[in-house]
Amino acid sequence: MSDYSRIDRSFFQALSAEESDKIQTDYSQESYEVRLEVAYYLTSIAYGFDVNDPPRIDKTQFEAKAL
Repeated sequence: MSDYSRIDRSFFQALSAEESDKIQTDYSQESYEVRLEVAYYLTSIAYGFDVNDPPRIDKTQFEAKAL
């Protein structure tokens, strides 16, 4: 995983919508790999798991059926 030090979670500043648009990081110019890594990082924050130790899927909840 990439270093996410550029996402400073301790920094907060109340801004207007116009001010926020000016300083927002534009990931559209980044490669899709970087965008996926950032999305995965933000998902890990939202669901509360460690990026380096993601939760395992419970495979007992699924079954395979012949078609």
